[in-house]
Amino acid sequence: MTDMQISTDSTKRRDIPDRSFVAAIERGLSVMRAFRNQSDRMTLSDVARLVSLPRATVRRCLLTLQSLGYVESQGRYFSLSPQVLTLAQAYLSSSPLPRIAQSALERVSEQLGESCSLSLLHGDEVIYIARSTRKRIGSLHRDVGSHLPAHCTSMGRVLLAALSETDLDSYFATARIESHTHNTVTDKIQLREILTKVKRQGYSVVDQELEPELRSIGIPVLNASGRIIAALNVSAQASRTTKKQMLEKFLPVLREAAGEMRPLLIG
Repeated sequence: MTDMQISTDSTKRRDIPDRSFVAAIERGLSVMRAFRNQSDRMTLSDVARLVSLPRATVRRCLLTLQSLGYVESQGRYFSLSPQVLTLAQAYLSSSPLPRIAQSALERVSEQLGESCSLSLLHGDEVIYIARSTRKRIGSLHRDVGSHLPAHCTSMGRVLLAALSETDLDSYFATARIESHTHNTVTDKIQLREILTKVKRQGYSVVDQELEPELRSIGIPVLNASGRIIAALNVSAQASRTTKKQMLEKFLPVLREAAGEMRPLLIG
């Protein structure tokens, strides 16, 4: 289990009056998020350390979540219950985007023989909201709900490139731009130059910046009115897929899929 402290950067508060903000909900959600990327069970002390809250506060949160059915306990250990999945299902069933995209993702995956994914930008991360059923060894744990840093992923760069200058300034002011491999670009000036190029060319190729041997290509997904609302990508092992192959073989297939989705994405 990692000792990394849970950050709320990716779930920033909207500008609402302080009297309308319910801090108890914020604490409860931070406790639930503490379980991501951790072992399946944690003690109260583990959770308190990760969320930087007093043990008494975390205890009340855990017991309340347990009463509501979202947390289970066994002795001194706590874990999330399957009921947590109903929260994700509520989004997936209420949003047309994952439903519309799924068949397109499966066609891309079948045609290229690689996993295909759809994601949204949330804070300084991308969150997977749809994914083809094809699996590769390097992508076994990248299911719907997975979150990855935006600065070193193809979908993240496509979505960052679509931001206004003001929003991009805000991103660079608060984002955690960390190195994941020796190829990861972390210099903010260089990243801005990359995003300018991505915006101009309409796609992003990321070569082993998130993981060694992982190469990916991502493009924007536009709705019927021409607004970028998501990003689509295909990932492959760098040892068997060159950047040239991604541009010549993968990119046209991705663009065709995005074009098929566009008239169906109203609003």
